[in-house]
Amino acid sequence: MPLALAQLQDLRDRISDRLRPWSRSAQFWVRAADIYTSYKVCQLRAGFVKDEDEREAMWEQQHELGAQKMYSLCSELGGLFLKAAQILGKPDLAPMAWVKRLVTLCDKAPATPFDVVRDVVEKQFMKNFDDIFEFFDVEPVGSASIAQVHRARLKLSNTDVAVKVQHPGAEHLMMVDIRNMQAMALFLQKYDINFDLFSATKEMEKQICYEFDFVREASAMERIREFLRITNKKPPVMVPRVIPGMVTREVLVMEFIKGTPIMNLGNEMARRGIDPSGKIAAMAKQKILSDLTLAYGQMILKDGFFHADPHPGNILICKDTEVALLDYGQVKEMPEDLRLAYANLVVAMADDDFLRAEESFRELGIRTWAISDNKLEELFQLSLRMFDTRLPPGVTVMSPFADDSSLTKIGVESFPEELFSVLRTIQLLRGLTVGMGLTFSCAKHWRSIAEDALLKAGRQSASKSRKQKRSFLRRLFW
Repeated sequence: MPLALAQLQDLRDRISDRLRPWSRSAQFWVRAADIYTSYKVCQLRAGFVKDEDEREAMWEQQHELGAQKMYSLCSELGGLFLKAAQILGKPDLAPMAWVKRLVTLCDKAPATPFDVVRDVVEKQFMKNFDDIFEFFDVEPVGSASIAQVHRARLKLSNTDVAVKVQHPGAEHLMMVDIRNMQAMALFLQKYDINFDLFSATKEMEKQICYEFDFVREASAMERIREFLRITNKKPPVMVPRVIPGMVTREVLVMEFIKGTPIMNLGNEMARRGIDPSGKIAAMAKQKILSDLTLAYGQMILKDGFFHADPHPGNILICKDTEVALLDYGQVKEMPEDLRLAYANLVVAMADDDFLRAEESFRELGIRTWAISDNKLEELFQLSLRMFDTRLPPGVTVMSPFADDSSLTKIGVESFPEELFSVLRTIQLLRGLTVGMGLTFSCAKHWRSIAEDALLKAGRQSASKSRKQKRSFLRRLFW
């Protein structure tokens, strides 16, 4: 190529790179405004319809339309919006039309070409690619918003490994996306939702920055792996082992774990001749959920350092229904006072203790205002929606932001950023519970772990005095 043409092409590329964030922001706002206004128009129209079945049909049609538009936004823009799809594509949080569309986006981000992957690996390890790997699958096992994973075999040790490689340029675009989402959050919390959404997006920004540091991720993986090993005779979940000396900021090599993605569990059972809705399947699902919940209860309440991204794409079911937990880019360490305050709330939820839940909210730094006369009960119901996986009988969707939510009666003025990772984790675990067709309360399963954490912190006596106070109140009023 002549020099002049090469320089012209370089100039075009640089201009394109400069304009890409502006173009991306414009696309987001046009699409987001379209989705938002279509729902507001449907809300207005539905208000004039008296027949309940007709209103329901209107909303079903709107959800189908909204699902298609949201799918297009997330799949075509990619980046952070693929993470949004992971959160929204849960059967307990979004309409079923949205779930069916968005759940297909797990691990569906556009893949970086193999030639680029090869260059990134060689630059990071400062070695020839063929000197590192005996075998390297060109097609990625999965591709997400930040990185993609390939199966490979190391040349020196003949070990099968998973190689996680960062998408070049992804970090800059993610920061553009988070700014747009923060602006949208401010708009929604001002006009539509009585909740501090902006703090949620600030915590998301912090976590995303962490996700681009694979050295940090490797350290987190080893810390959690070791914690679960020393805490249990047999760890409730498997954590991949990091390959020593094969970690940089942009490439992470770890043990390859073979298994079935949890979202494909029903199909795998059917393939093996097991009825996915039968007793054997129900027992297997119960064990899977129990093991996963135990691991999270120990991480959050016992150690305060936990894996904060249990979406279905990060969970594998291995031999004998063993659970493997993947991707430690999003981890969270809770401050000691927050961990104990949350333990107090877990006990309150498990015991249906309204007063203790209110006390825990204050201790956690969650500031609320009452829109209802029955504040204690509504506050307790809000705590269940936010921090427990249980669902009332016959209910499959229990979003904190639904029309019948306690958020319509209790406004959340301030919510600590550190708690959003816990909130998101609980919402994802609830999605798994609903997806498996089970009824499950993580608060009740975590009660003993929470009590133990409070006891070790010297707060058990306070717990006893509360029980005495409740006993006195029962004698006084009943």
